Amino acid sequence: MDSKIRSTTICVVRKDGKTVIAGDGQVTLGHSVMKATAKKIRKLSDGKVVVGFAGSAADGLALMERLEEKLNKYRGNLLKASVELAKDWRTDKYLRRLEAILVAADKERMLLISGNGDVIEPDEPVLAIGSGGDFARSAALALYKNTDFSARKIVEEAMSIASQICIYTNQNITIEEL
Repeated sequence: MDSKIRSTTICVVRKDGKTVIAGDGQVTLGHSVMKATAKKIRKLSDGKVVVGFAGSAADGLALMERLEEKLNKYRGNLLKASVELAKDWRTDKYLRRLEAILVAADKERMLLISGNGDVIEPDEPVLAIGSGGDFARSAALALYKNTDFSARKIVEEAMSIASQICIYTNQNITIEEL
């Protein structure tokens, strides 16, 4: 049996002053769905930052905690906190082993943060990660550019489309909004 855990689609969109993040609830082990209701997104920094993770749940949650510590240290400055987390993640012997990737957003920016030291701010106000991330991102970009949908509606539709294409994504969607 393939014991690789596959899970997650996370999508974030910013439009008209609203930042909305969504994550599906599916966790797959091998060829089986092990959980359908996992929560992979959270609000941090007194509700001013939303973050989601793809990858190992324990690793993703540990990274969220580290990001929150950095946000506290740098008074809510998402970019500074993310760069500092990425530097630690890349150089720390313990953190280097963590198998997850994060997206974090506030009202001004959205960032992809990885263990390779990446802190990437996309050109478009759409970002997605995880097994169905490319599907969700493609759908969200098309909806963003070709409809008058709100950020929330774009995220909902993009996640629905991703769940219909990606076998590692379900329709049990959690949404947070700033």
